[in-house]
Amino acid sequence: MPHVNVKMYPGTSEEQKEKIAQEITDIIMKHTGKPEAAVSIAIAEVAEDVWMEQVYDKEIKPNMEKLYKKPGY
Repeated sequence: MPHVNVKMYPGTSEEQKEKIAQEITDIIMKHTGKPEAAVSIAIAEVAEDVWMEQVYDKEIKPNMEKLYKKPGY
């Protein structure tokens, strides 16, 4: 606990993904007091042409009231 799923357009390098995962981990540890071993991060690439159908319509829009950070699109 906790597990974070990040979905993004393709094009981010593996090095950038590792940095993103580490910074998310650091923030979670800072604000929850959980150890690094308790945190897991998944990063999935989703093509821009299917983003609305696969991510927005299925995961974002139906859960808008649960989002702590809402998209601006």
